[in-house]
Amino acid sequence: MSEHAVSIDVREIMRYLPHRYPFLLVDRVTEFEANTRIKALKNVTINEPFFAGHFEQYPVMPGVLIIEAMAQAAGILAIKSQGERAENELYFFVGIDNARFKRQVVPGDQLVFEVEQMALKRGIGKYSARALVDGQVACEAEIMCAKREV
Repeated sequence: MSEHAVSIDVREIMRYLPHRYPFLLVDRVTEFEANTRIKALKNVTINEPFFAGHFEQYPVMPGVLIIEAMAQAAGILAIKSQGERAENELYFFVGIDNARFKRQVVPGDQLVFEVEQMALKRGIGKYSARALVDGQVACEAEIMCAKREV
């Protein structure tokens, strides 16, 4: 077990992220190292609302939602690293580079998100993110998130 192993459940995740069903896409955090990295999980089930139309006969998780889930994991890393999120601040997904999809994600899969902080300047973080299923890369990208007062 990693020295940075944690067990952050969805109730605690909801303290960090403003997302709610059906758009909260991270179920648990299993590893955390402040300002460095996070490992999180998403259990993909046939009950996801997007599967009704993507695609009815061959359900596949939309790639944009996999990227959104990686951005949410990056947001948890950023917010938990500073302690909490103030009521008047949100972290917005502001950029993506080098996104690649390597395999389809289907009901029954468990996505494992591995996100590493690459840089943090003036409230904008850059992260290297991967989503894996059974140890195989499903998606990888560099993601940018920005903290803003609202």
